[in-house]
Amino acid sequence: MSRDSDVIVVGAGLVGSAIAYGLLRQGLNVALLDEGDVAFRASRGNFGLVWVQGKGYGCAAYARWTLASSKLWSGFAADLLDETGVNVELIQNGGFHFCLSDAEFSERRKRLEWLQAEVGPHYEFEMLEQVALRDRLPGVGPDVTGASYTPMDGHVNPLKLFHALHKACVGRGAALHVNRRVDGIRYDNRAFTVTTAGDTVRAPRLILAAGLGNKVLADKVGLYAPVEPNQGQVLIGERIAPFLKNPTIYVRQTDEGTIQIGDSMEDCGYNDTTRTDVLAAIAARAIVCFPRLANLNIVRSWAALRVMSPDGYPIYQESTTCPGAFVATCHSGVTLAAAHALRVAPWMAGQSPPEEMDVFSGARFLDPHREFHNDH
Repeated sequence: MSRDSDVIVVGAGLVGSAIAYGLLRQGLNVALLDEGDVAFRASRGNFGLVWVQGKGYGCAAYARWTLASSKLWSGFAADLLDETGVNVELIQNGGFHFCLSDAEFSERRKRLEWLQAEVGPHYEFEMLEQVALRDRLPGVGPDVTGASYTPMDGHVNPLKLFHALHKACVGRGAALHVNRRVDGIRYDNRAFTVTTAGDTVRAPRLILAAGLGNKVLADKVGLYAPVEPNQGQVLIGERIAPFLKNPTIYVRQTDEGTIQIGDSMEDCGYNDTTRTDVLAAIAARAIVCFPRLANLNIVRSWAALRVMSPDGYPIYQESTTCPGAFVATCHSGVTLAAAHALRVAPWMAGQSPPEEMDVFSGARFLDPHREFHNDH
């Protein structure tokens, strides 16, 4: 079956569906292609943070990009609620990054001072030593040296966000093609023809938002997306009475009362299975942070693959050889969802690019003299 649209979005995860939603808001007709649950999905395996602090150390443009997205989040969540009736449970009351040694505390201060100097005084943060931290979070363990706090951070329910974006896209008329792995992309007569097992879709614009799949797909339209997987594992604890009002980098309590524990990082290829040694280390660190979790019942665990560029920052670029083709990839699909819908999508629809967008071009990886800093 052949279908014509204004734009084809390949990838219906958080990145692709947020961009598709933004394109629909621009009045475009969108075909959204979803590979299905056989794909390596980060969208259903993430931590749900809307996180600013610390991101962009060594790349001030990324710090500004992340902060700008966090400021758009309140209106973005309100729009989704208004359109879909789905509350994504956004809470932006600030977040804590725990430091478990004096060296970590000192390094954390250095990084945030650098970011504040680059971004401006509105990049607010506090360094809290143990006594001050325990005044803010009474349940913190005695072996936590301190923490950084910023009012910029928050969290959402990522599954509700995923649901809301899909519901909003369909509600605005997007053609959602499920279980459609892309077999081929052809560019001719200023249009793109994308073939799958069940459909052929044609449009003058093409957005590649296929996560790890972008590595192969980008090359088909003259783009470069050298992304690799990085595994993260997560533990989910039983529902307990509310005790943690703010998200932290290692532990958060969800809107449903469950306890989410995570933040492992491993380069282990396309392996998305859990390992007990990693989960044990995650659990042990959580108990150091909050000793009351020692008797928590764990109800499930999972591993998912982050989509990482060599320097950890996003890739956004339009093809010069196939104009109208774009690539969008990042590892912060929740934090950047608002920017993808409200800033990236209008650019892909034909408006001027957001400020500093050229910083995130995949062409930066073609410079052999560039030093990569995986400080995301």
